[in-house]
Amino acid sequence: MSYAQHEHHDFLGASAQALADPTLQQALTRLTDTLLAGNRRGYAALADSSELRDHAKRIKEHSLAHLDQYLEQLEASVLKFGGKVHWAATAEDARRIVVEIAKKANCKHAVKSKSMTSEEIHLNPALEQAGIEVTETDFGEFIIQVAGERPSHLVAPAVHHTRESIARVLSKHLGEQLADDPKSLAMVGRRVLREKFRQADMGITGANFAVAETGTIVLVTNEGNGRLTTTCPRVHVAIMGIEKVIPRFIDLPVFLKLLARGATGQTLSVYTTLITGPRQPGELDGAEEFHLVLLDNGRSKVLATPFRESLQCIRCGACLNACPVYRRIGGHAYGGVYSGPIGSILTPLYDSVAANPHLPHASSLCGACQAACPVKINIPHMLIGLRELQHYHKPSRWERWAYGLWSMVLCRPWAYRWALWAARLLLRRNAQNGWLSQMPGPGAEWTKVRDFPAPAAKSFRERWKELES
Repeated sequence: MSYAQHEHHDFLGASAQALADPTLQQALTRLTDTLLAGNRRGYAALADSSELRDHAKRIKEHSLAHLDQYLEQLEASVLKFGGKVHWAATAEDARRIVVEIAKKANCKHAVKSKSMTSEEIHLNPALEQAGIEVTETDFGEFIIQVAGERPSHLVAPAVHHTRESIARVLSKHLGEQLADDPKSLAMVGRRVLREKFRQADMGITGANFAVAETGTIVLVTNEGNGRLTTTCPRVHVAIMGIEKVIPRFIDLPVFLKLLARGATGQTLSVYTTLITGPRQPGELDGAEEFHLVLLDNGRSKVLATPFRESLQCIRCGACLNACPVYRRIGGHAYGGVYSGPIGSILTPLYDSVAANPHLPHASSLCGACQAACPVKINIPHMLIGLRELQHYHKPSRWERWAYGLWSMVLCRPWAYRWALWAARLLLRRNAQNGWLSQMPGPGAEWTKVRDFPAPAAKSFRERWKELES
């Protein structure tokens, strides 16, 4: 974890802007309602849903506890089948490695399957600076690439767009007027992307899982672009966070049963692609070269902290769909690559706690995220831990003043009684039907969007004293 001061993202301003955007609100509600309902149906369809999720969690816990062992086994397995393994301690290292592979292969055109890890290391600008054209091939990712935006959801990157805005973006990019019919837009995407696949020298993917036992990289997609990305170009580069490794091939079905259900409610994603090294003699397709980039970028440091459970995340997006905060403000308000409840943990841990002061507080701690998570990550507990860490490291002046005053009042009965009397006197005169629609000071932020209950005519202590007498 880094506590270095970086330029702060204006989370509050971005959130207010998102809340004031009716189109975004409609899109978020429609998508998250659909995905959350699918998540619940998916789990309900499993007779042993809770037990299976517990089993997946145990596998992840075991993998992380023996991470060095399984990463070394994964490397040996990949090398055995003719692949190459690269270790990247930082995002800068990973970018340099991929650019060097591309230059060595004389690559001019690269296609990418959806990869949050490549977003994390900001790969596209590095490749473009090296003179390599990069095309995102997941249709949602392609849309936001053309629009010059970042993903706003782990599995639905263009959720903030409507079909009308998509038609406008693609029309401007392609120089032709497109209808806003979803089927027509999909056909346009197919036409454009197929040509990009034909031109590509290098395919870049992430990895949903990697099996240490066999050296197999697992890609889960719904559009088929993952298979084209890994078979059409002559070079395939997979960039994977080190936490994605699982021990055995027999462990894989456990996660495949849960990943799609957690993400969309599907029984299984449309395409599950297993890649073990480059094309072997006698095989008809596959890349001639296979490179696996194992990315640390702060993960090993997180592994040594009480927040190591966050590394169990399988990037399904279920916690985003369940979170009442994400459902209102969307992904861009968070300011980082990873958004929602899990992003409120990962961004401060991977980047800087000090540079992301609002993210640990961007939660009601209702527990809906943990209930939706396929591996039952205790996100609320870690958010509380980050709040404690943040306060211990450098509490704000306002926090020090407020908590100091509150402590003084609670330690002195006379001060507590006086504070209650003053609050009733000041607030009850503005109350209507037992509710306050406007409050002074910090309370004004609350009453901007909801009423606050007025103080009772008598405190609990006063009522208790009356009952005793």
